[in-house]
Amino acid sequence: MYGDQGFTIFDLQLWAEGLGITFGVFLSSSILGLIFGSIIGLIRYYNIIGIGRVLMLGSEFLKNSPVLVQLFLVYFGIPALFTIDLSPVEAAIITLSGNTAAFIAVIVISSIDAIDKKQLEAARSFALSEWQILRLIIYPQSLAFAMPMFVSLAINQLQVTSLVSVIGVVDLTRVGDIINQRTFEPFIVWPIIGVTYFVLAKLVERIGARLEQRFSVHQASSEI
Repeated sequence: MYGDQGFTIFDLQLWAEGLGITFGVFLSSSILGLIFGSIIGLIRYYNIIGIGRVLMLGSEFLKNSPVLVQLFLVYFGIPALFTIDLSPVEAAIITLSGNTAAFIAVIVISSIDAIDKKQLEAARSFALSEWQILRLIIYPQSLAFAMPMFVSLAINQLQVTSLVSVIGVVDLTRVGDIINQRTFEPFIVWPIIGVTYFVLAKLVERIGARLEQRFSVHQASSEI
């Protein structure tokens, strides 16, 4: 039943459910992407033979191919290849996690490269292990360098979540489409959906700014 039926209280409930799904997909894929992207970045930085090249090819594909294509590949390809059931939400999280990890890996490498190499040489001259160097020098300073890029990537990936509606995820964008088809009020529905994404992005930006301020002390201390 589509047509001009007006807004109801159930539209608000549907909006809230879509908001929850969008935020859940974004948060899950961001955390997984950060974990796997950091691992990939460290493997590539330390130039682990074999694994590094394979991961590099995979991350280059994910960075330079459309997310929409990746969604179709995961949602339709993985179940066909491995004969398993994959829900739209699971496919969305897998896809966005991989896509996020590819960009995180690049950020990790560039942030480590930004560290003064004399500090690393000095640490090795004092017989610190690579683990100690990673934990005490590389981690805090590279995090300070990387935080602004992490925040920008997070905001971008939040917008990218709007694509998951094409594989059946009832996220904010899909909710907007459902309500719009029922009410025929695009100039009310879509501005509300757009403002919701805007508020979420500003929230991510605000949290990122606080984290950036917190970790910038490591960068300041390293320059003394």
